[in-house]
Amino acid sequence: MAAPRRPSRSRAGCSWREATPAPVVLVSGPQDLLAQRAAERIVAAVRVDDPQVEVVHLDATEYAPGGLSVATSPSLFSEAKVVLFAGLEKGTDAALSDAQAYIGTPDAEAVVVLLHGGGQRGKKLLDAAAAAQVPTVVCEAVRNDAEKSDFVVAELRDARRRAEPRAVRALVDAVGTDLRELAAACSQLVADTTGTITAEVVDRYYGGRVEATGFQVADAAVAGDVPRAVALLRHALATGVDPVPLVAALAMKLRTLAKVSTVRGRGASAARDLGLAPWQVDKAASELRHWTPEALATAIGVVAQADADVKGQIRDRQYAVERAVLRVAQAARP
Repeated sequence: MAAPRRPSRSRAGCSWREATPAPVVLVSGPQDLLAQRAAERIVAAVRVDDPQVEVVHLDATEYAPGGLSVATSPSLFSEAKVVLFAGLEKGTDAALSDAQAYIGTPDAEAVVVLLHGGGQRGKKLLDAAAAAQVPTVVCEAVRNDAEKSDFVVAELRDARRRAEPRAVRALVDAVGTDLRELAAACSQLVADTTGTITAEVVDRYYGGRVEATGFQVADAAVAGDVPRAVALLRHALATGVDPVPLVAALAMKLRTLAKVSTVRGRGASAARDLGLAPWQVDKAASELRHWTPEALATAIGVVAQADADVKGQIRDRQYAVERAVLRVAQAARP
């Protein structure tokens, strides 16, 4: 059977949504959900031409020399193949060596997807892929709330649905730590509801799952929302979050406010000199409406003392962090 017709190369650095088949495709980056989707998209595109295409999975961490050559060899009936070569960021030396060699002489009758989750191991392979202009799908980690919100909006748009901004934020707050859970939550809301997704709908499904991370505690505290800050803090402590990172998150938040306060009114270029992302600057500038310079200085002092307390100056570390959160929240103007 002839190999499936394949579109021309994906452009370098494309997103998973743009992944298309080629003799070799590199899927690079730590976000495994997006990498999985890129691979699935490529397989689906090949199956348009050949529904019976054989898909071979190789694990680079358990790879034996010559495995890639065997996987790409024509089968008894000359069927086309898609080889998904996963885990190259932690693969054996033989896996990296064989993958690098294959880039130079790919089999035109196969589609080989090299999945590398990021990091320094396998750098020679990545450099070889770049030199050979191998089409690359970039799957960077989705870390901050703004990126997670964009992900939710895109997921719903793909499903021909939309959500209120408050609903998007509520969903990120509820299940935003793990991207797979966030994707599953979007799927559930799409399946179980109709029309525009509201904050009330999200609260009905996920209101009890808001994760009390240190940064959420800090966000509530600097906004002057005393009840929410204390409630989130107590939930975090009850679920085993250590006081040290909670205080560290609060300190980082206040330092960002202090930095942005020094350039407020001097334009975007001055803010960029601080080494902060644009969304961080915008968020801090909005939050500074709750703060006077004197209150901010006092809060920074409070958190500095709390940092010393939770690192050993007093026995009751939970009391120390709760006192700090309470005093910071009370210092802000709601």
